[in-house]
Amino acid sequence: MALKPAAGSKPKMKRKAYEQELRKLQVELCHLQDWVKETGARIIVFFEGRDAAGKGGTIKAMTERVSPRVFRVVALPAPSDRQKTQLHAQRYIEQFPAGGEIVIFDRSGTTEPAWNT
Repeated sequence: MALKPAAGSKPKMKRKAYEQELRKLQVELCHLQDWVKETGARIIVFFEGRDAAGKGGTIKAMTERVSPRVFRVVALPAPSDRQKTQLHAQRYIEQFPAGGEIVIFDRSGTTEPAWNT
């Protein structure tokens, strides 16, 4: 029995259309990479969600065609006992980008949210 898409969801893209669109978006990321290197900009991207939600595949697709010297992926583990006593942001600040870098934080929803209120 075939599964039907959820009500209100978009139909799944065909593989060829997906790959064409992905290639266009990867070219845009290469342009972003060049701009970041030229200007010394610093960019932080957060991917947060449950395990197996597709974060890893999306991050992999984003970083396939760019330089690891510019794009850096950070997956922080659960906090240590010492880190639990620190300000929450301290764990992230250590990994913030230098000039000309883009840092992608891969956050699992099974640990605490990235920014507690």
